[in-house]
Amino acid sequence: MLIAQYLLSEFEAQAPVTRKFLERLPEDKLTWKPHPRSMTAGQLAYHLALVPGGVVQGAQKDQIPPPDFQFFPQPATVQEVLDAFDQSIATVREVLPGFDDAAMNATWRIVAGDQEIAAMPRVAFLRNIMLNHWYQHRGQFCVYLRLLDIPVPSSWGPSADERSVLQPEPQPA
Repeated sequence: MLIAQYLLSEFEAQAPVTRKFLERLPEDKLTWKPHPRSMTAGQLAYHLALVPGGVVQGAQKDQIPPPDFQFFPQPATVQEVLDAFDQSIATVREVLPGFDDAAMNATWRIVAGDQEIAAMPRVAFLRNIMLNHWYQHRGQFCVYLRLLDIPVPSSWGPSADERSVLQPEPQPA
């Protein structure tokens, strides 16, 4: 299996899980945040929606400038987040299969002026940022839901609120 196809298969398995989390955010909680230095729930949800598509677009280049971590847009509605997520998913499905194994193993860089900030194989960038970074923020969003007393969806296993698809229903005695 090609490297890109392997990453895409994992992505396809995780995209519906992430969508379940995003769909749980109530419209009236978009501006809520757990701490003054935290992102709002809407900003974090929007970031979760945008990460995969934005990362795969950045991976199309051999180098990019450092991202601007100072600005996280505030969505006006949950539908705006879900629309951004759908577009992000479509971008990954369109772009990722275009990378052959040579491109995946080629060095990808973050460069600020003449200074190289990071260099790694493109596959490492996609694994670490498109997927691992995405999962980390999904976990963070899980905590937001818990603090808002919103039922947390299951992901790899059951949550305290929901059974896993891998967990059988209890049988009546």
